[in-house]
Amino acid sequence: MRKVLVLVEGQTEERFVKEVLCPKCLQSDVFMQPVVLATKRSKVGIKFKGGVSTYSKIRADVLRLLGDSSASAVTTLLDYYGLPDDFPGRDRAVAGDCYQKVAYLESCFAEDIKHEKFRPFLMLHEFETMLFSNIERVVEAFNNRETCLDKMKSVLAEFHNIEEINEGGDTHPSSRILKIFNDYQKALHGPLITGRIGIDRIRAACRHFDEWLGLMENPPA
Repeated sequence: MRKVLVLVEGQTEERFVKEVLCPKCLQSDVFMQPVVLATKRSKVGIKFKGGVSTYSKIRADVLRLLGDSSASAVTTLLDYYGLPDDFPGRDRAVAGDCYQKVAYLESCFAEDIKHEKFRPFLMLHEFETMLFSNIERVVEAFNNRETCLDKMKSVLAEFHNIEEINEGGDTHPSSRILKIFNDYQKALHGPLITGRIGIDRIRAACRHFDEWLGLMENPPA
């Protein structure tokens, strides 16, 4: 059994890894252990968790996790949308589609950390992207509102695949969901709906996510 530490940015992602991702990965002898990003530490050691404010805090936690000799790898589950301005590579414009852009930032991230066990991953474009992999399950969680299903279908019609749902201030995945379901609560509905959808369906709809899990399950020699 290989242990993989996953730095996540909040409690929603922590629950997702524990309740949805880890049980599936155990079938491949991989134990995914989430660790919530500590955004602030007091002098007495109290940690304030959740959210991404500066890259320096992300970097410090990655390096801390890499100090765990029992882990075969350290990875991240952070949103591409809303990355801090000081994140490696953010100061340089990169041409291409979202896959080329996220690959570039991940390579800059890996280059900055410089550790053989580090496998960076940024979710295109954020956690809520996964909910679009089965919009019927989303609607079911909100008592089968037919008009809402039509609105979700309209969002899907704008893109070739769900990982392209973009990073605009009013058009990123969670913003679109909140406009349709104003009672959406990420910490409550996120893990619930992704659990109902299942990892296999999410992987089939999210190429970048699927490639990351493939790397976790079958790391390079």
